[in-house]
Amino acid sequence: MLSDDELFLFEDWIAPNTLESFRNLDILECGCGGGQHTAFMAPYAGSVTAVDLNTIPIARRRCAGFDNVTFVEADIATMDLERSFDVVISIGVVHHTDDPDRTIANLTRHVKPGGRLIVWVYSEEGNFLVKNVVEPIRRTFLTRMSRPALLTLSKAVTASLYPVVYSIYLLPLPFLPYYQYFGAFRRLSFGRNVVNVFDKLNAPQTEFINRERVKRWFTGSRFSNVEIAPYKGVSYRASGTVSQYPG
Repeated sequence: MLSDDELFLFEDWIAPNTLESFRNLDILECGCGGGQHTAFMAPYAGSVTAVDLNTIPIARRRCAGFDNVTFVEADIATMDLERSFDVVISIGVVHHTDDPDRTIANLTRHVKPGGRLIVWVYSEEGNFLVKNVVEPIRRTFLTRMSRPALLTLSKAVTASLYPVVYSIYLLPLPFLPYYQYFGAFRRLSFGRNVVNVFDKLNAPQTEFINRERVKRWFTGSRFSNVEIAPYKGVSYRASGTVSQYPG
């Protein structure tokens, strides 16, 4: 089983929001995957409703010890849960949906007035090599590869990065591509780095999101207290308070 237990990484992605700020709140997690982030939030939250299309059995097993977690199998872009939440959060998922703009609009619709929308997405800025080299290779050669074979390939790719990351990328050369990213890479376990590579090779589609597009998601009269920041040069973390429902 792939390891994905680095709490500090999740805390980085939701900043400046904190787990403590989720205390006793009702949370909607959009794209729960294997439930690792669900398990981080459950001890703090009043309730967590975790949504995913394909991984609910895995997530349910991981979170079996929490009685405040409910799992829903649904498409986060089109779901209608007929209720709203104090916090709606989506980490690393929106950029894999068919229409990220529509997905964000649907997530926003599920936030209570005064609640927070929190997202983390891959950025267009800083991802030239992944977008223009890795993505074409994935679409051309990897889409029909079995999951075990893709996992083996991900481990091999991850292992091949270590000599470079622990030599050239230790030098003070911040102009190198992915310089900040590989600084974070060195903090993670091999298993967690495999998860990152696997996610890039396994996702059915990826749309890289530029800063202006993220800003559009959080502009307008319905949002306040907006925070948008680049993360490690390859992604954006963004959040805002919903003051009213979109018209």
